[in-house]
Amino acid sequence: MNGHGSSSNGLGLADMRPSETYYPNHSGADAGGSSTSAGAPVENGYTHSPNLYQVHTEAVVNHLYNAGFQHGNYADTHLYAHQNVYKLHAIILSRSPRLAHMLSTEPPQSGARTIHLALEQEPEVTPEGIAIALGYLYSPVSFNLVHSENARAALAAACLLGGMDDLCNYAYDICRQSISVDNISEWLEFVETIPTPSDGSSTPIEPQHLPPSRTAVFGPYAERLKSDVFSFLVVTLPNILNINGVSSPGTPQGDRHSPSDAGRDTLLQVFSRVPFDLFKAAVESPTFQIGSDQARFKFAKDAIEARRRGIARGQGAEETVVLAFGGTSLGGSAVHVTRKIRKRHLWKVNS
Repeated sequence: MNGHGSSSNGLGLADMRPSETYYPNHSGADAGGSSTSAGAPVENGYTHSPNLYQVHTEAVVNHLYNAGFQHGNYADTHLYAHQNVYKLHAIILSRSPRLAHMLSTEPPQSGARTIHLALEQEPEVTPEGIAIALGYLYSPVSFNLVHSENARAALAAACLLGGMDDLCNYAYDICRQSISVDNISEWLEFVETIPTPSDGSSTPIEPQHLPPSRTAVFGPYAERLKSDVFSFLVVTLPNILNINGVSSPGTPQGDRHSPSDAGRDTLLQVFSRVPFDLFKAAVESPTFQIGSDQARFKFAKDAIEARRRGIARGQGAEETVVLAFGGTSLGGSAVHVTRKIRKRHLWKVNS
């Protein structure tokens, strides 16, 4: 099979047809191109044959995906990615702007073209993600291969190759929905690698002088995912943990001003690992409903203490939190988190 020693580029869909997965309303056409009426809609006792245009389109897509992508029949291009080689077709690959450029700049040669995707600097682009993105160029069946475990890799690969807005949006949406208590640590590690825009208080660094970011491949989706993680931290997570003691069908009514110790401890554990800029924004956010200003201040103080033993340890900076008396006039938080760089001690050397 193409790309891997196992079936279907290693994804286990060698016998799956687009008409059986992405087009569930009718069976489309078989491998020989003949159409059937099985699964056709029935109305008033009459069976309506599928639109011939749609049947023909599905038959072509089915053939391209199975014979072209999965088996590599009549391939004119060999694409190397990671440790795999894919026997593909230039006319299909040209749907991707990146691959089209690589094809156009490849020196003429006899036999199949050879192109190499250099992915050493793209750790977010996995072999599975590349297989899904390449398959998408042939057929929408790739949508069915995206799930919560590989959605970020599929998004990275789709962004890298370009020309796959539908796949990008689909994978992004699965990423957004997959953020949970169980995997928030992984998402925090991801967010920490996203460069923080300069606030103008420091000397700007030219982009060419910055080390490459592992999240640069995501383009605007990186900031969108960061925003989703932030929303999870300040809105979704406190609700899941019942921090405000609001009862739910499975949660007994509690004291509104006394969040459960277990929920608060879990929230502290999570916030002890949040990158500082996100931690500061979350604690100060009006949407972070954790009780009174005093309760917010106490939570921030406890979180900073936990951070001293973890994420903030050895960074040469000291995080502090203050509570402004009298609240704020603009409806913001009276709790403010700051971080100061520790001054280095200067030692006098006697000559």
